[in-house]
Amino acid sequence: MEIRFSRHAKRRTELYGIPQATIINILKETELNLRTHELIRNIEGFKYPLKIVVAVEDDEIKVITSYPLKRGIEK
Repeated sequence: MEIRFSRHAKRRTELYGIPQATIINILKETELNLRTHELIRNIEGFKYPLKIVVAVEDDEIKVITSYPLKRGIEK
């Protein structure tokens, strides 16, 4: 599957210093179905968990946004 970053996602990864390779590795490790997903992962080196929102269509995963979840893990 091809992984693409939206313009918004590219800007957020740059703003928060999140390497795109980190997001790609998270997505490769996760089983994704055809729909929109919100992923929350604790990543070493970040004070807060990362929230990644992706949309899956056919053979493409589009990263919509990613940012540190400063409130912690929402339940």
